[in-house]
Amino acid sequence: MADFTNDFWNYYVSILTLLSVIGCGVFLYFLSRHKIKPGASPDTTGHVWDGNLQEYNNPLPRWWMMLFYITIFFSIVYLLLYPGLGRSTGALGWSSTQQHVSELDKAAKEYGPIYAKYAAMSLEDITKDPAGLAIGQRLFLNNCAQCHGSDGRGAKGFPNLADQDWLWGSSPEAIKISVLEGRQGVMPPMGAALGSPEAIENVAHYVLSLSGSTHEAAKAAAGKPLFTACAACHGAEGKGNIAMGAPNLADKVWLVSGTAAGITNTINEGRNGVMPGWKEFLGEEKSHIVSAYVLSLSKQK
Repeated sequence: MADFTNDFWNYYVSILTLLSVIGCGVFLYFLSRHKIKPGASPDTTGHVWDGNLQEYNNPLPRWWMMLFYITIFFSIVYLLLYPGLGRSTGALGWSSTQQHVSELDKAAKEYGPIYAKYAAMSLEDITKDPAGLAIGQRLFLNNCAQCHGSDGRGAKGFPNLADQDWLWGSSPEAIKISVLEGRQGVMPPMGAALGSPEAIENVAHYVLSLSGSTHEAAKAAAGKPLFTACAACHGAEGKGNIAMGAPNLADKVWLVSGTAAGITNTINEGRNGVMPGWKEFLGEEKSHIVSAYVLSLSKQK
C-alpha cells in the first residue's frame, strides 16, 4: 500500500484533475467559435438514417454553453476552497474527518445528558420507561437489526432475542456483557471423533430425541452412548451450558437447523458463531440502553 501514498500519486491526481477542467474549457471554447452564417445551409456530420434523415452539425445554443462555462468556473472555485487536488486541503481547510468529529461533538453535547440519565438507571427500570425503550429501539434498528431482524426474532444462524432461549444467559448482566464485549460460540467438528457416517447419523437422531422431535428410535438408541463425546459442552442431558454458550438440545429451539440432515451437517462441519462487541462503536451509555431494549424483547408475551 505504500506505493499509493507517495508523492507521485499526489501530483498524478492533481495534474489529471487540472487537465480535465482546462480541457473542458478549451473544448468548449473551440465549439463556441463554430457559427452558421445567416441563410447558409447547416453542415452535416455525414450520418444518414432511413434514406434522408441527416445529423446536423449545429453549434450548441448560447445559453447552454454559458451553463457549461459556469460549471467550469464553479469547479475551479471548489478546487481552491476544498480538497480535490491531491493532498491539498483547500483554502478552507475542510475535511470529512473534521466535520464528522464536529458533528459527534455537537451530538454529544445535545444528547449526552439524555444518555447519562439512562446510564444511571438499571436495565429493569429502563424497560419500564417508554421514552428510554424508544431510544433503545432506534439504536437497535440502526445497529442490530441487520442480523437479528427489526423485531429481534433473528434468522437462521442469528439468535431470536424475543423468546426465552438464551445461549449465554438472560440476566441483565449477561445481556449487557453480550452487547458490550460480544460473544463467540464455537462448535468443533465432531465427525472424526465419532468415526463413521453411521455413528454421526445415530447421534443426530439421538439429539432429535432429546427434544421429542421426529426421529428413528433405533438410531437414537444407538447414538445415545456416543453422545458422551458431546456431553462435555452440552451436558449429559443435552441441556446446554450458558457458561460456554453451548445450546440446549433438549428444547425445540434451533439456531441453524432442527432436521436430521442439518444436525448431521453441524456435527460434521462444526459451527462458529460470532457476535461482535459494541463497546467501542456505541460506547457504554448507548450499549446500556440497547441492552435494556433487548431485555424488554424477552419479556414480551
